[in-house]
Amino acid sequence: TCSLLHSPKGFPKLKNDTFLRAARGEETEHTPVWCMRQAGRYLPEFRETRASQDFFATCRSPKLCCELTLQPLRRFPLDAAIIFSDILVVPQALGMEVVMVPGKGPTFTEPLKEVEDLLKLRQKVDVTAELGYVFQAITLTRHSLEGKVPLIGFSGAPWTLMTYMIEGGGSTTMAKAKSWLYRHPEASHRLLRLLADVVIDYLVGQVAAGAQALQLFESHAGHLGPELFQDFALPYIRDIAQAVKSKLKEEALPLVPMIVFAKDAHYALRDLAHAGYEVVGLDWTIQPQEARAQIGKDVTLQGNLDPCALYAPKEKIGELVKKMLEGFGTQRYIANLGHGLYPDMNPEHVGAFVEAVHAHSRHINKH
Repeated sequence: TCSLLHSPKGFPKLKNDTFLRAARGEETEHTPVWCMRQAGRYLPEFRETRASQDFFATCRSPKLCCELTLQPLRRFPLDAAIIFSDILVVPQALGMEVVMVPGKGPTFTEPLKEVEDLLKLRQKVDVTAELGYVFQAITLTRHSLEGKVPLIGFSGAPWTLMTYMIEGGGSTTMAKAKSWLYRHPEASHRLLRLLADVVIDYLVGQVAAGAQALQLFESHAGHLGPELFQDFALPYIRDIAQAVKSKLKEEALPLVPMIVFAKDAHYALRDLAHAGYEVVGLDWTIQPQEARAQIGKDVTLQGNLDPCALYAPKEKIGELVKKMLEGFGTQRYIANLGHGLYPDMNPEHVGAFVEAVHAHSRHINKH
């Protein structure tokens, strides 16, 4: 239940810390598992809860976010919860209008077209004023979880947020956003810096509200090559890890593990391994052994089952999970998909994935 009667502190004692231990590189009895988009449209109860509500109105309701975050945990023995929200709340905090168009996805009514448009953005963002509803959702959910599993907070990374703000929505080429990198490098850095500063405060605020781990989503890394990534994505990814950690220390907040997930960026894994994150998330386009070789032994890996593997029969899902665990090893590893769950997936197959991770990793650890 998600009632708003709780005080922000005095959180319940954590009963299952397997995910946090794996993130920190400590030994675990089983490999922890959670799924990106585990709170999502593949669950009939999610569709029911969301039916009457505008998407971003749902994001602004702590009670609904709490309910949607808890739904998958009622069904599956997942090792972590991730707060229900959206990466585009950050551009909204900067003053941009985003609407969710059915069949099309998130759409910006006035995307950034010219460099002058940067002046329309809020240059100083009070994250508590603009994004306090996310903090409330985190505090409420942390209480409502009753210590069952840790709660993950998240944000989009600057480059990924920039793509949406310029493209005005999804895109197959990101040509408008990338043209800024080539035509307006200084203005691009100004925008990325502004975004990074908001993301830093936003992530620190999530920990203050009760998040026990943080994930940074660089979902559109695959549209950059090694050089553009080096110039326009990596510096901000690094800076966010460093600044969040120093602010958490300053404010005497817990130093929570941080995960970076740069989709399709296997060209940058070595750099990401040294970017200051405890965990590097992987998509399905790289071999586990290859990722481990590039990242080394001091960083935990997360991923990377092809989400479409969940369309396979349950026995086949078990085989694929076993192979994945053999590739990564059961330690310093968090099982996940290489991207989010798709809306037409069968919840029973998600359950089969979660159970296979637990069963096979326990078996491997015993022998």
